[in-house]
This record gives sequence, C-alpha cells and structure tokens, in this order.
Amino acid sequence: MNDRVSVEIKDGVADVRLVRADKMNALDNAMFAALVETGERLKTEQGVRCVVLSGEGRAFCAGLDMGNFAQMASGDGRRSSEALVTTRRTPGGANHAQQACMVWREIPVPVIGAIHGVAFGGGFQLALGCDIRLVTADVKLAVLEIKWGLVPDMAGIVLMRGLVRDDVARELTFTGRIFGGEEAVAMGLATRVCADPRAEALAMAAEIAAKNPDAIRAGKRLLNMAAESDQPAILLAESREQGALIGSPNQIEAVMSNLQKRAANYAD
Repeated sequence: MNDRVSVEIKDGVADVRLVRADKMNALDNAMFAALVETGERLKTEQGVRCVVLSGEGRAFCAGLDMGNFAQMASGDGRRSSEALVTTRRTPGGANHAQQACMVWREIPVPVIGAIHGVAFGGGFQLALGCDIRLVTADVKLAVLEIKWGLVPDMAGIVLMRGLVRDDVARELTFTGRIFGGEEAVAMGLATRVCADPRAEALAMAAEIAAKNPDAIRAGKRLLNMAAESDQPAILLAESREQGALIGSPNQIEAVMSNLQKRAANYAD
C-alpha cells in the first residue's frame, strides 16, 4: 500500500495521499486495492475525526492507468468487462473499483478532498467520493470516460446525482469536456476554489477535529441518508440522532467548554 497511498494520522486528522506521483497518481489495480484498503482501515481507526485526501506531484489523479486501457483492447478486455458485473459486491452494491470511491462516503467522519492539477475520469469520480472538495482555479476536471468509448463506472452517476442538475450530468458524461475550478464550483461539483487546497483542507480538518466527534459522525450519517430516504425517515433520524446527543458526555463538554471559554476535551 505504501507505494500507492500513504497515511499519516496526527491530532485526529488522517492525511491520506496518493503517492504514485511519477504516473500522476493514475489508477492501476494496485492503486484500487490501496484506496479500498485505506478507506476500510479508516472506518474503524481509533482517534480519527477527519480525513484529508490529496495527491502528490502534479495531479490529484489522472484517471485510469494507460496499461488498463491497453488491456481493454486486448483479448483480456472481454473477461475484464464480465468481471465488472459478476464480481462480489459490497453491501452497498459496489464492485471493487466503485468501492475505491464509495468507501470515502462510508467512512463515519468527514473526508475533505484537496484537488489540484488534473482529476480525470476515475480520478474525478474519486474526488466526488469526498464530502467536501477544495480545488485550485486552474484544476482540470472531466468525466472523461466517453473519450475511451466508456461510461463513468466508479460510482460517478450515483455521486453526481446529488450535486448537479440532471442535464449538467448528462452534458458532462456525453461530451467528456474539460472544465476548471470556478466552473466546478458554479455547477456544484466543487466546494470552493483555493490557492492551496491541501493547506486549506488540513486547516479545515483540524477545525472539524476540534468539534464534538459524536455530533460530526451523526451529521455525516444524516447527510448520507438525505439523498436516498424520504422526508419522514429523515425527520425521524434527525430526532433520534439529536436525542442520543443531548446530555451525552461529549455534548456536555461542548456546552461547558463554550461557557468556560476554553478548548474542549472530547473523548473518542
């Protein structure tokens, strides 16, 4: 895993970096495995309150490795395509490649993506798996699969549907056009433009890590269900989450630390 993804945990923040910089962090089988393994680990990692996902070198992630495209054009391509459908899936319905993006939504704490350089195809879908996306103004983004005669298949359709209008998702999918940071924010695909996304992501993560971790996790659970559940179910879930929080040790600590004007000391 260390030659594809690195993880450093400090003060409640997991700093996750794609480290295949010589290939612009392109997605090969080893990278898929490392992303899934890292995400699954962070689901239960003690003391993690926020995650930052970024890429080393010139790009966040250039998309699928060219070697994988070559394999598609060979006799192995048909066998690989059959495996996409028949492979074992997660309880959420994802195959291995889709889980490389979906796992970040399943991590119980917020995941902040710091996106620079390029995020094409699978790299763009990986960025969509983050809860928050900070981008540079000159970043290059694209749902690029149509260039290779394909469709987005790493959970891109699921992840885009809650972010952009239907016609916008269709235009990007059908054309594969490249767009920048400001347009991404305007469309709803990025949170905001930053000069240094990773620095701002780490600062935001530190701020989140200083909040009641029980409330942060409850908020992510509610937001994850918002796109799929009906109004009565969401309203009931809000009440249940709030009922569990009120009077709990960490919620009392939040109140007391504010009243006493001191830093909070939360338990994980």
